[in-house]
Amino acid sequence: MENKDKFYSYLRQAGIYTVIPFILALGPIIGYFIGNFLDQKLHTEPYLMILFIVFGFIASGKEVYNLVKRAMKDMEKEDKGNNPKI
Repeated sequence: MENKDKFYSYLRQAGIYTVIPFILALGPIIGYFIGNFLDQKLHTEPYLMILFIVFGFIASGKEVYNLVKRAMKDMEKEDKGNNPKI
């Protein structure tokens, strides 16, 4: 039973590590499209696009930070559950 739990723990960690690059790429890409759309509507070419790309990088970085923080908390909880102190 413990090996099965370890396997799922490793699988969860692999999923987190796989998602991180997508999160880092998706924020600035969405920011580009939103900024480009607003630039065309408001005739403020490249300023809003650059601003929203920067916002995308910031949002992606914050989301990755929160994801890693949550994963570390889960790993600590699993370690405490598997290794009770005597």
